[in-house]
Amino acid sequence: MLTEQSHDALMNIRRWFGSDLGEQVLRTEQAIVDELLAGFFGYHLLQVSVQERQLHSTSPIRHKFSLGLAASDDVPMIARATELPFADDSIDVVLLHHILDFLDSPQDTLREIARVSLPMGHLVIIGFNPISSWGLWKIPASLSGRAPWRGRFLRPGRLMDWLNVLNFTIDRAHYCIYGLPVVGKADQSPDFSQGLSRRVNLPVGAVYVIVARKQIGTFTPMRPVWRTQSAFGKLSVVRPARRGLLSSRKDGD
Repeated sequence: MLTEQSHDALMNIRRWFGSDLGEQVLRTEQAIVDELLAGFFGYHLLQVSVQERQLHSTSPIRHKFSLGLAASDDVPMIARATELPFADDSIDVVLLHHILDFLDSPQDTLREIARVSLPMGHLVIIGFNPISSWGLWKIPASLSGRAPWRGRFLRPGRLMDWLNVLNFTIDRAHYCIYGLPVVGKADQSPDFSQGLSRRVNLPVGAVYVIVARKQIGTFTPMRPVWRTQSAFGKLSVVRPARRGLLSSRKDGD
């Protein structure tokens, strides 16, 4: 089960995403995700999010499902993000929505995601950027203990380093929301239909969307033939995390 601290953080951020400002952020994130997921194919898509709305409607993948994190979640499956009940190399697309910001053990979570991700599959990570106006705002606002300021804003560069260690390559990174954390006047979702590259993409946006791809294996460049070293390095191996389904909701429960 979630620790008391993690459960409180999860409930707080869920309430925040239901606020006017949270809804505005979610609409912007949804607009980017809609464009990304439409181009990813496969058999299985997994969403792990701190909020309960499904963000994968534009994906052409037929089997799409969300993982519940709290016992009260109304979804077929509930588990720890660090103990996923899936086989190795089984998920084509994984969407992590602010999960690394607000729950314990972000590195353990990524290690487990690496285990279940299919080689050449896509991983989409959405998080709050500490190198932004929101990151500066967080310094005094975190004293209030309210969401989202009590969360862990991970630096995108640090997250990319972790992904590289886990044998992911970074495909692209998108940034959005450049203003202060106040509700804007416009109620419409941003239009990314002309392509994500058509929009401003400075690395100081309050939200980042990192797209990574799991590699089959790592290797070193070939040496000249007169050297005796092996042409290939050892394949990197991610130690499997302990599996275990916390609970699975059955009909009638």
